[in-house]
Amino acid sequence: MRKIVAVLTSWGPFGLFALAVFDSAGIPLPAAVDALVVATAAVNPASAYLDAAMAVLGSAIGSMVLFYIGRGGGQAYLDRVTAGPRAHRFREWFQTYGLITVFIPALLPIPMPLKVFVLSAGALGVKPLHYLLVVLAARIPRYFGLAYLGSQLGEHTMGWLKAHVWHLVIFAAVLAAVLALAVRIVFRGSRSPKRP
Repeated sequence: MRKIVAVLTSWGPFGLFALAVFDSAGIPLPAAVDALVVATAAVNPASAYLDAAMAVLGSAIGSMVLFYIGRGGGQAYLDRVTAGPRAHRFREWFQTYGLITVFIPALLPIPMPLKVFVLSAGALGVKPLHYLLVVLAARIPRYFGLAYLGSQLGEHTMGWLKAHVWHLVIFAAVLAAVLALAVRIVFRGSRSPKRP
């Protein structure tokens, strides 16, 4: 992995872009984009935010590729996995809360399942623009935050993140609960009968 990072670091922003496309399109490269954002920011702090922008762009493109793969063939997979009454319940749940399951793991630089929820979003008819906006809302703070940390902490950034992993897990749980509550309140308000 160090050799790959070294080669892609030498490519600068284009290496980050390519890696982010592959990673978000479903090729398993755990934490590679995060590590490269940090590495390039540490080596060249002046281009840290350009590198982060390229990672965001690549991730958005790769995520849309995986989304449309789900749109094309994910329905058959979901029918097998959620057969019978579970299928209807899962669809209802995902239509209400599904994009939270995309937003949280896309936002935080800790290992969390994401690809199955991206495929589900495509298969269950989530609007592409809504999905893309959620991905951008997560990836922009993630990669720009990592670029900032990399430019400030350098090679100690990944160690700092590992030391604070439980803070990130707790933050993820609280954020998911708050977003789910907000969605429920908005959803209930939109369904309440209007008074004349």
